[in-house]
Amino acid sequence: MTAKAAKARPAADVAQPTREAILDAAERLFSAHGVDGVAVRDLARELGLTPSSLYNHFPGKQALYEAVLERGLEPIVALMANDQARSPVTRESVSRVVEALVAHLAEHPHLPRLLQRAMLEETSSVQELIGRWLSPLYRDGFAVVEKLAPDSGWEPDEVPHVAIGLFGLVFAYFVNAEALQRLAAWQGDTTSPEELAVQRRFLERAILRMLSPRLAQRTQRRTN
Repeated sequence: MTAKAAKARPAADVAQPTREAILDAAERLFSAHGVDGVAVRDLARELGLTPSSLYNHFPGKQALYEAVLERGLEPIVALMANDQARSPVTRESVSRVVEALVAHLAEHPHLPRLLQRAMLEETSSVQELIGRWLSPLYRDGFAVVEKLAPDSGWEPDEVPHVAIGLFGLVFAYFVNAEALQRLAAWQGDTTSPEELAVQRRFLERAILRMLSPRLAQRTQRRTN
């Protein structure tokens, strides 16, 4: 190939960001600044694109935001719906759900903070999106807690509080661990396989103790 021909083809040889790379960058920026705090030009600059090139992938910022939420929340909604359809809670079922949740959130560590911001957004379109995705999660979590409440010692009026508490248990680690690290209150890499294994073990034990104390006691005796 001649030097002249090589110069004529630089744009074609530059690797373009994939859809997943665009969603990764958007997830991170939306989690840090909220949907109103991110402009298409900011995201395009982050990816080394022009805004018009980004529009080739997504027709607008709202569509991009919806795609980020769908990628992040659809697997969690499906996981909880499938688990809710199964037989009663067991140590194995809790372990399976926790393992899948932690693995998914470790792959998308900015998602929990994005959700936290989104739940505080006053924009009607954001509220509608969050309601669409989080309502099934809350409904399924509420149904599990309500079913297990009599044997777990929870009063009927405490069930919504327990459901919200479970939501916080699952997501809070990924929202707050980085900040705790900056405050020097946390030692080690919170995203390391070792720390994520501890988080899985913590979640499994905490959920069992909240929802099935007898099963948690039997599990504890087996591990001693």
